[in-house]
Amino acid sequence: LFTVRHGFPYQPSSMAFDPVQKILAIGTQSGALRLFGRPGVECYCQHESGAAVIQLQFLINEGALVSALADDSVHLWNLRQKRPAVLHSLKFSKERITFCHLPFQSKWLYIGTERGNIHVVNVESFMLSGYVIMWNKAIELSSKAHPGPVVHISDNPIDEGKLIIGFESGIVVLWDLKSKKADYRYTYDEAIHSVAWHHEGKQFICRQGKPIQTITPHGKQPKDGKKPEPCKPILKVEYKTTRNGEPFIILSGGLSYDTVGRRPCLTVMHGKSTAVLEMDYPIVDFLTLCETPYANDFQEPYAVVVLLEKDLVVIDLAQNGYPIFENPYPLTIHESPVTCCEYVADCPADLIPALYSVGSRQKRQGYSKKEWPISGGTWGQGTQSYPEIIITGHADGTVKFWDASAIMLQVLYKLKTAKVFDRNRSKEDKGSAEVSDEDPFAIQIMAWCPESRMLCVAGVSANVIIYRFSKLEVTTEVLLEVRMQYELNDIESPDGGCGGGELPNPGASPQTSGPPSHPSTSSNNSDGGNMPCLNTPLKQSAGFQVDSVVQLVWVSGEPPQQITSLAMNSSYGLVVFGNSNGLAVVDYVQKTVVLNLGTVELYGSNDPYQRQPRSPRKTRHPTFFICKDNIFLIFFLSLYFVRAVPTSMLTLLLCGCFTSLCFLLTVLLSVCPPRGANPLDHRDNSFSRSRSSSVTSIDKEAREAISSFHFSEAFARKGDSTLTPCLYVGTTLGTVLALAITLPPAGEQRQLQPVIISPTGMLVRLKGSVMRMAFLDPTGSVVPPAYEPWFEPNVTADGEEREKVRKRRPVSVSPSTSQDLNESQYAVVCSEKQAKVISLPSQTCISKASITEASFILRADVVQMSQGACLACFCANGHIMTLSVPGLRPLMDVNYLPLTDMRIARTFCFTNLGQAMYLCSPTEAQRLTYSQDTCENLQEMLGELFTPVETPEAPNRGFFKGLFGGGSQSLDREDLFGETSSGKASRSLAQHIPGPGGLEGMKGAASGIVGDLARARIALDERGQKLGELDERTAAMMASADSFSKHAHEVHRKGSQDLSAAE
Repeated sequence: LFTVRHGFPYQPSSMAFDPVQKILAIGTQSGALRLFGRPGVECYCQHESGAAVIQLQFLINEGALVSALADDSVHLWNLRQKRPAVLHSLKFSKERITFCHLPFQSKWLYIGTERGNIHVVNVESFMLSGYVIMWNKAIELSSKAHPGPVVHISDNPIDEGKLIIGFESGIVVLWDLKSKKADYRYTYDEAIHSVAWHHEGKQFICRQGKPIQTITPHGKQPKDGKKPEPCKPILKVEYKTTRNGEPFIILSGGLSYDTVGRRPCLTVMHGKSTAVLEMDYPIVDFLTLCETPYANDFQEPYAVVVLLEKDLVVIDLAQNGYPIFENPYPLTIHESPVTCCEYVADCPADLIPALYSVGSRQKRQGYSKKEWPISGGTWGQGTQSYPEIIITGHADGTVKFWDASAIMLQVLYKLKTAKVFDRNRSKEDKGSAEVSDEDPFAIQIMAWCPESRMLCVAGVSANVIIYRFSKLEVTTEVLLEVRMQYELNDIESPDGGCGGGELPNPGASPQTSGPPSHPSTSSNNSDGGNMPCLNTPLKQSAGFQVDSVVQLVWVSGEPPQQITSLAMNSSYGLVVFGNSNGLAVVDYVQKTVVLNLGTVELYGSNDPYQRQPRSPRKTRHPTFFICKDNIFLIFFLSLYFVRAVPTSMLTLLLCGCFTSLCFLLTVLLSVCPPRGANPLDHRDNSFSRSRSSSVTSIDKEAREAISSFHFSEAFARKGDSTLTPCLYVGTTLGTVLALAITLPPAGEQRQLQPVIISPTGMLVRLKGSVMRMAFLDPTGSVVPPAYEPWFEPNVTADGEEREKVRKRRPVSVSPSTSQDLNESQYAVVCSEKQAKVISLPSQTCISKASITEASFILRADVVQMSQGACLACFCANGHIMTLSVPGLRPLMDVNYLPLTDMRIARTFCFTNLGQAMYLCSPTEAQRLTYSQDTCENLQEMLGELFTPVETPEAPNRGFFKGLFGGGSQSLDREDLFGETSSGKASRSLAQHIPGPGGLEGMKGAASGIVGDLARARIALDERGQKLGELDERTAAMMASADSFSKHAHEVHRKGSQDLSAAE
């Protein structure tokens, strides 16, 4: 499995920045590492132990990172690969790590401990040096008290041999590394948190000692020379100088104690000005970004990165007013808690540009005009061949659309559904105590048609809002909120059943028949607990605009059941939703209720369960309200069924509501109670919104809830020869029921003639609640639902163009209705425990699989892969499984993630091409793929964190500084900390653990960790070695030539002697 993580790091604990590579690293309390470069370059890593990251240190411009954890371990990460890996680990066993410091271009890491000692680690080999600074030698010999843990270590900017050590008790020591003794000691009676050097190395800032100047930025200065008022501790301070101006002093904390309830602040002091920047969340850490990595030069700060508990803020120090940079990372997923998710792959190509065009108008103003300063890394080479969109629903009623086509998310558009409701009236009706207990606008379920751009959302307050997408701005004038209630006369039959008067014939015209109903003014059926809609003009910007609002009402002082399932089909113009009592179908084209009945009525006379009526409550019939304005209608439906609803009521709901509309409008306006009156004051306040108290009086079978819906063109009945529009309903008891839909012809008839829905019986029964349904064609490919292509609903043109829009016919992607009987369909049904494939129209089960016995399925989907379709399941035991369809043969079973939080179950969703996502923490989303093709493509899309960059030149010491010793003093740490001079460290103090990065990774990282100077030294050594070998070869050749010359001379001499003798 290949995973990518998005969002803000959950519970951040530390931060570091590489000023040359321009990469930001954030550690969390769960041991996670998030690395950020330029927009589109980010990476997620995880420590195996899961311990909190207490500190991070970059090996600047070396492609490596050191992390210190709360379990007293130190790790070296190699960043020179797309997926960073641990090269070395060091686990301390006798002392606890409290602080780390790695000087620039040094391979020696200082580690401070809770006992007050400081150890030195070679980052090349990750082995301890024998050099140790003991706490009892650092403090006064006369002092008997322990100074506490080490909270700060830093070297003097101009003298590498001087180390400043801060102890928690308030003692600060300037330690001479060569002489191994303390040069100065400063003592204060309060705890110390931070120390900051001036770049010249002659002064430092901290909250202690015998200072030359005391600064209390937020304390009131008395005129009589007394001490300033006490303030809260300054948790961190940084001192940054500029070449042509006053230095910057930046600090967190330090507010006076009288600022009760004030938000956390960051203070920026520059010259005589002091700016207090309020933050939305508590400050975890901050870093000042400077132009140079050298501590002994003017820093020239240009930005401050502030890590908050739930946000990342970058402040521009170069502009007046200190504006913030616009954050390009997708870190606002948690802006309001995520309650549900949808993941759509391979959506229409023009959808993302359309959403981006309307979403770009929602951006805030006032950001810094400079480019984002965290700009390291390079983008990957791969590209996604199809667009992807992620939709998140939130607790405050917002819906966010994200572009997921790249490796990083990008927010496209944000929709605020709460605008539809009147918040002020809601608080008045309910009382402030009840409203604050929950999120009344939270999104619970979403249904979306990408092709038609129709969106349907269901909220926890039992409301459904239907949206259309438009590029034009409109204003909805809500002139008057009118409620009308239909309530049938209750007539008790001798056998306890429901009787009724004479009802109109099913074929009667709506214009000639009326319902035997009367307007009711009873407060028992008031909807005083519902979220009221706005009754003022509603301005709707370009984007998703309200088409209809559906609201379930309170009945007899009890709240409606929450909506458990939702579906829509733009081709049919229908929206269906259900809860634990029944279902309702709404025709949003005609703004009418097509169907409103209980779950029991779906079975008809074939109900397999013996259900008992509720007792002792009186039988109630469903009621609904209609609120109409000149733009859209608001339906108030009551799905509060107490026993089976008569079938003839369906005709009543369709035909009767229109004939008495005008009459009831006049009557109800005269009897409607005042708006301020609350008819529900007598109700019991101990109820729970998610479950009515009356439900406990019935048995399990009577609480059969609707769990899933699916629209499709299928064979509605056994033996049918033609395909018809159908709605399939799944229940919590494992039953799948079919309903046939009869639609009027397209065009003007669709606006006038009613939609007829009739139950056709039970299709199949499974073990456990029905999770998902899908249909396959004879070749085994998924049959997508029919859809209506998107068109601009707010067209301003008249005549032919408007007529074309009105007469556009839906696009059906289902097989032809003249399909032969032999070319059957396959219905795939998956429940919490098993899956079945049914052949249609014969309705015979051709395959069956028991997916899990010990656990249960949380999410299932029939997804289209590159080579066919499959059934993907995520179980509560953490297994992700795929099965072939229609054969239901196991393809994959991976133990990925156990269910540790209901958030995972609520947000996990599959999509096509082998991808899935879920919310892994309250602030982070995790994407994963189980397809090899997609995995390889995503690997290529990953960016590179490390890029070869030359290290800036060191500042020039100058002639006079070099002459009089005022410049930087270098230190040969190798000679000081090496084994020859300091000896070996105790083996029992820490254990070295090779990392899983591999030998090749170690070699590559080691060559980068040595540093520029060390690499040059190695290059010189290698060059010297090669030159030495060349000298040896030259000498050997010269010796060989000399020997040859001597041998030739000897041969010549002998030859001459032999010639003389012959003569």
